[in-house]
Order: sequence, then structure tokens, then C-alpha cells
Amino acid sequence: MIVFDPFWKTLKEKNMSVETLITKYNISENTINRLRENKEVSTLLLNKLCNILHCNVQDIFEYVPEK
Repeated sequence: MIVFDPFWKTLKEKNMSVETLITKYNISENTINRLRENKEVSTLLLNKLCNILHCNVQDIFEYVPEK
């Protein structure tokens, strides 16, 4: 299972708010909710988040094996 826990940590470390992602970078609230709920997102979004946050993909998500 892909989880986005690292994304929230990276967002905090970069002093970036969800509101900034929505207003300045046009990330939709629906997309934010998908990240919160660990639902599927596109690789285009992952690329965009890496560019915005100046980070690597491992700073956005991680794979956790399902039991």
C-alpha cells in the first residue's frame, strides 16, 4: 500500500501550508483529501509536488506492505 505520511512531514519541514498549495499552486482540495486518505494520485501530481517542495519522491510517499 502506498501511504503519503512522508508528504505531511515534508510539508511541515518546508513550512508550507495546505492553503498555500491550494491557492498559490492550484492543488485542488479533492487532491489534498486523496493524499490524506492515501488514495491513488497521478505521477504528474507527484512530480508537481516534488517541484513545489524541492524534494524527492520518497519525501512524498512510501510503500508499506499489506498484511
